[in-house]
Amino acid sequence: MAKPFLCCPLSAQLHHLPDLAGMGAGQVLLVLLAACAATPAKDPLLNICMDAKHHKTKPGPEGTLHDQCAPWKDNACCTANTSSEAHKDQSNLYNFNWNHCGLMPPKCKRHFIQDTCLYECSPNLGPWIDQVDSSWRRERILHVPLCKEDCEEWWEDCKDFVTCKENWHKGWNWATGTNRCPWGSMCRPFSHVFPRPKDLCEKIWSNSYKYTTEHRGSGRCIQMWFDPAQGNPNVVVAKYYAWKKRTSPSHVENVTPETGKAVCALPWPVLVLLPLALAVVPAGAGGCGSHGWGLL
Repeated sequence: MAKPFLCCPLSAQLHHLPDLAGMGAGQVLLVLLAACAATPAKDPLLNICMDAKHHKTKPGPEGTLHDQCAPWKDNACCTANTSSEAHKDQSNLYNFNWNHCGLMPPKCKRHFIQDTCLYECSPNLGPWIDQVDSSWRRERILHVPLCKEDCEEWWEDCKDFVTCKENWHKGWNWATGTNRCPWGSMCRPFSHVFPRPKDLCEKIWSNSYKYTTEHRGSGRCIQMWFDPAQGNPNVVVAKYYAWKKRTSPSHVENVTPETGKAVCALPWPVLVLLPLALAVVPAGAGGCGSHGWGLL
């Protein structure tokens, strides 16, 4: 588990604080505590890129992203080149061929392109990043809660296309350098391989996604499709699930109960002053933040 971030680096505190000369130790401590409570902490699950084959080390603006990846251009984990490759039938990203059982219809392909854009470009998948032991990536996404509409429209537009495999992550014949159907497999309609939208979204990429009954705009599911003019709805979703993950039984000792607030870990100079401050601070003085410790 990652170490908690400091709420307020000492250098930042001292730079913005009034002259501390002449103040008592208890007063100094209280000022530092106030600065700590007022300084937001960085959440390690938010606004990050996974450690994978084509991802940037950290998200940031791109001048332009190609076509369906454009909604992420203001803050992206992908480059313009990656976004362009995501739209090709035979992409250099993974040498994956969408047309392994014949030509994939455009109405179906657009969902796979959007899926690729979300995976490569989104900085809002932190709560679902999982460690993997792979030759081409160290992290993947697992059980991302996909909005009901995104999953069902994907299935509806692809149900008449044909494929020979349920899990597209593994098991292909790569003898020619690109994915081909395994020997002995048959091409069948999507609606046979994936009888329900839930089957498609959860099985096709080894449980990268989880089917939900949550709707777009609910703040409880990730959207593959959104209008960037209205903002990125997945920012709020990631914040909710990051808070939920931190407040689960295995993480609860490291968090406060409010979304977006991490534990207030005091810097060592404050801890050094603490014994002296306890002797001079009046009874009832506050702790670290509105839900922090009391000075007992």
